[in-house]
Amino acid sequence: MRGDLVRLDSVRHLYERRGPFVSVYLDTTRITEEEASAVELRWRRIDEELAARGASPEVRAAVGELVKEPTPTAPGRAVFAEGTSVVLTEPLAASPRREIARWSPLPHVVPMLAQRGETVPHLAVLADHAGADVIVSCGGPKRELSVEAADWPIQKTGQGGWSQTRYERDAEETWRLNAVAVAEVMDKEAHSIGAEIIVLAGEPQTRRMIMDALGKDAASRVVVAERGSRAPGAADGPFHAEVNHAIEAWQRKRHTALLDAYHEGPYATGLAETARVLRDGRVATLLLRDDPSSDATLWIGPEGTQLAAEPGELTDLGVDLPVEERADAALARAVAMTDAELWFVPELDSPDGVGAVLRY
Repeated sequence: MRGDLVRLDSVRHLYERRGPFVSVYLDTTRITEEEASAVELRWRRIDEELAARGASPEVRAAVGELVKEPTPTAPGRAVFAEGTSVVLTEPLAASPRREIARWSPLPHVVPMLAQRGETVPHLAVLADHAGADVIVSCGGPKRELSVEAADWPIQKTGQGGWSQTRYERDAEETWRLNAVAVAEVMDKEAHSIGAEIIVLAGEPQTRRMIMDALGKDAASRVVVAERGSRAPGAADGPFHAEVNHAIEAWQRKRHTALLDAYHEGPYATGLAETARVLRDGRVATLLLRDDPSSDATLWIGPEGTQLAAEPGELTDLGVDLPVEERADAALARAVAMTDAELWFVPELDSPDGVGAVLRY
């Protein structure tokens, strides 16, 4: 049992635009010359579809220039355009589950979000007496920081003599200073990205010193990894597997907690009820069963939280001309504009495959 948490920060800016939008999902695998030609043919078919749906030549040309570029050679690409320009594009880690060409009031972002399985915000820390390498992950490119506060003395001499005690004391003070510096960076970065997990690896004594210096909130999120060092390439070996294991364990735990919260309430279930509570800003977490074949629709207005199962609900609220749109596109916009969470839950037991855990 597994669900994927998706944060919608990366698409929120799309909803500041008036639309309509071109949404394209294209298989861009191009290893051989033959496959490169196939990309051209696939784009030509999608371009014709967009033209038939009413997309302007200018916006189609902007998308075409991008998807036909030979680099980067991702196996898939999602592109969203409005007006005469591309407003968001993202390479896909695998070919899209289905190729899509849409010209619609809202961008069709849900297939990209579902395929992305966005990374849970986390820190991966490889520490030793000299400091630490801190890898910050919150969607998008990772940031890598190197932390060192003091560089001498690092090692105890073990040579004996009258100065041995002083050297050992000085070395331990250097270790402590570096551990405090690492803890300060971990506290700051964890707070800035809302880290759910901090995976800490390295020398046991250094780990203990860092834990002693960490703030309470960050310390509560630490998972200790037994394998990992600051040696070149070490972050890509067993440590990487331990980080992934920690993330998956957190997701399973969170997934179970969300389903428990959904069953206990307060909750909403089904499209009509979920649309109503999203409109009221009451949703903490939207639960969605990912179904690429779904053709369910909702009615929307120009504002982010204007959505309903029937157009009359919106006209009663002062929306002059409600527009029918894909339900998942309307739900995604409302989630983004109300700072709710979105979780894809494969086994959600709810009418229409939609439900919500409510704030109140």
